[in-house]
Amino acid sequence: MTLASQPITLLAFDFGTLHIGVAVGQTVTSTATPNKEVRARDGVPEWPAIEQLIHEWKPALLLVGLPLNMDDTDNPITTRARRFARQLHGRFHIRTLLIDERLTSVAARERLRSGGIRAGRDHPDYHGVAAQLIAESWLQAPARDWPEAGTREID
Repeated sequence: MTLASQPITLLAFDFGTLHIGVAVGQTVTSTATPNKEVRARDGVPEWPAIEQLIHEWKPALLLVGLPLNMDDTDNPITTRARRFARQLHGRFHIRTLLIDERLTSVAARERLRSGGIRAGRDHPDYHGVAAQLIAESWLQAPARDWPEAGTREID
């Protein structure tokens, strides 16, 4: 049975060196909701907070936003996001995919603005909305392409 053929819960992460946005998604309605962010110190997440989320939601899939430049090249945070994805997979033994997150920062700000919130990267909802967009990009891909649409296996 593939992931696309069964209802699952997933957690999506928008990795950052100070804040890691989190969203919870599920395939029944192909929607996601921002969750509380996890703090990080120089890119090292508060692992107990992530473990608590894993135990609470029991996801079958973890998605990590992969920040790439518009020309498909890596930027300084790309390597750190990949490392975070590998660590998630290694700690929790849950399938983990990297999702192209280009332009999610712009889209997150726009989504908050359309809700009447003037938000930048320091706004408490910003990172969760970015994670929500990462989840939605995977959830709204045509089912026949899951999980390959816009994803990369961790390496």
